[in-house]
Amino acid sequence: MAWCVQKNERKQPYNSIIVMNKIISKERFSENVTKFVVEAPLIAKARRAGHFVIVRCGEKGERIPLTIADSDVKAGTITLVIQAVGDSTRKICALEPGDYLTDVVGPLGQATTIKNYGTVVCCGGGVGVAPLLPIVRALKAAGNRVVSVLCGRTKELIILEKEIRESSDDVIIMTDDGSYGKKGISTAGVEEVILREKVDYCVTIGPAIMMKFVSLLTKKYNIPTEASLNAIMVDGTGMCGACRVTVGGRTRFVCVEGPEFNAHEIDFDELLMRLRG
Repeated sequence: MAWCVQKNERKQPYNSIIVMNKIISKERFSENVTKFVVEAPLIAKARRAGHFVIVRCGEKGERIPLTIADSDVKAGTITLVIQAVGDSTRKICALEPGDYLTDVVGPLGQATTIKNYGTVVCCGGGVGVAPLLPIVRALKAAGNRVVSVLCGRTKELIILEKEIRESSDDVIIMTDDGSYGKKGISTAGVEEVILREKVDYCVTIGPAIMMKFVSLLTKKYNIPTEASLNAIMVDGTGMCGACRVTVGGRTRFVCVEGPEFNAHEIDFDELLMRLRG
């Protein structure tokens, strides 16, 4: 798979690709979560469900991994959803249409394995719904019955519901405070589906603690499950080792071997410890 390094600087090495990463549109989902549509024609053409990019804002900016939520090949754009949690992400979220990202590198990682499993539960928590969206679409296009479970602490943190509904046979909304949908956590929504119908496969994306407990639940019912990991990442090419996780007793690198792994083999306790720093 070829990586496209799309930059907006005027001075370039001889063999680099000069493409302006202009922000086309911006939409705030909540106080800290923002959706951007960004010019990146080569990445838009090459990306598949599950792929991510690393973006940078400013020459000394931190490298931020972001899963591609959508793309438009004809328009040459990709869609990114960013949660402001630190200085670098807040700087990106402060950008406006017409501004530029310094560079966008991708598509990175391994694409999601898409086939007709039968009935698939897709569980997304918070901003994890953004990377879940292209997977839901691809699974539905492959002929699966797709039941999506969207989770958030409050109604305001449920994102991309309309888009998820368009490619799902059923959608269950769970909020911690009961302000929207049903009151409860992700596992309650997933188990509701398991108890009413045969589930052949599960995909979960969201906070690591959420994915851990979804994994424990589906393991109890012997349902194969994939989790997309949000490990610490620096270079995105497997060189630095910052994104290492233990899967099935082996060290794996999320950036080049993931981000998706068999959830029942992931050492979530180790991952949680590393994410806490």
